[in-house]
Amino acid sequence: METGTLPTLPAVQQGATVLRMKLALELPPAQAEKLRTEAARLGLSPEDLARAALSDLLAEPDADFAAAARRVLAKNRELYKRLA
Repeated sequence: METGTLPTLPAVQQGATVLRMKLALELPPAQAEKLRTEAARLGLSPEDLARAALSDLLAEPDADFAAAARRVLAKNRELYKRLA
């Protein structure tokens, strides 16, 4: 298996503490090759592509949360109108 280390992720502010995280990933050879191939196709380094993919994954709202939020908003629509 191939091991790659991603550069430090951007700082995240939590209260007065700034947190950073560095990750090391172990990929099977086939996944490592696919990552290299896709990164080259996009003109990116494999590390940048992995960072972007992780960022996209974490930015996506959870489907269960989104569904629950829609139900609550629909259920309380009339209440929100009266409070507005």
